[in-house]
Amino acid sequence: MKAVTYRRYGGPEVLEYGEVREPKIGPDCVLIHVKAAAVNPVDWKAQAGLLDPVLETVFPVIPGWDVAGVVERPGPAAPEFRTGDEVIGYSREDLLHRGTCAEYAAPHLRALARKPRNLSFEEAAGIPLAGLTAYQALAKVLMVAEGETVLVHAAAGGVGSMAVQIARHLGARVIGTASERNHDYLRGLGAEPVAYGEGLVDRARELAPDGVNAVFDLIGGEALAASARLLAPRGRLASIADPAVIGLGGRYVFTQPDPEDLLYLTSLAERGVLGVEIAAVFPLEETADAQLLSMEGHTRGKIAIKVR
Repeated sequence: MKAVTYRRYGGPEVLEYGEVREPKIGPDCVLIHVKAAAVNPVDWKAQAGLLDPVLETVFPVIPGWDVAGVVERPGPAAPEFRTGDEVIGYSREDLLHRGTCAEYAAPHLRALARKPRNLSFEEAAGIPLAGLTAYQALAKVLMVAEGETVLVHAAAGGVGSMAVQIARHLGARVIGTASERNHDYLRGLGAEPVAYGEGLVDRARELAPDGVNAVFDLIGGEALAASARLLAPRGRLASIADPAVIGLGGRYVFTQPDPEDLLYLTSLAERGVLGVEIAAVFPLEETADAQLLSMEGHTRGKIAIKVR
């Protein structure tokens, strides 16, 4: 099968496109004919070796954790799926080796759920990692409730845009940080936009003079420190970008594969509650270019990889 691989740590320049062996199917796994994958910052960060302290790496590595495709063949202990089922998945393993930027992938059944019927494969591939991250942080860690005010940093990006939609669905008021060019986009999602940088605290306090009940940080650094000063009494803080959140009394979040959560996101998409903004679509052989676009850090929504 065709796949994108890397044989050593590095940037997009280490990616190779060519033939590799089709993955074996474990008893609890499902062979997926990949139709689309998605690029996330974690892909090129892992490729650069930044996850080496916590994840074993077996070269060559196929990058990618997001997948949307069609079941080719389920394993003998995966009766939940049948040949021809359209699925999405967050295919993160306990090591870096078999990713989704390939014609076929064999994720564990715990990584999979039914694909939203109303979305294209490219749109659907943008849901798993970003959607699970947003939902688990907001609903399970921050426990956002109806009537609360939530601040979402980087609200126009892949995770941020889904966080805005999910928080609104939970009944919260949302303030979202983004560059000025994305403010109308955030308004369309139901958020009240504020700009990054100096003056952020003052502007946010104008919108929420009594403080915000929860902050979902996707940036870290100064934005995280500023967020701590914006919390209302008993306010909660979570970050996926900076472990320093722990020292501020908050939670550091790492997304978990969860088929029930993924199926919940599918239901939100089919009900029109959760949409996926696609910034660009690249063919599989141009995954390096897709990574370069992601590394610029200004993407609205998701970057998709069209496989076949």
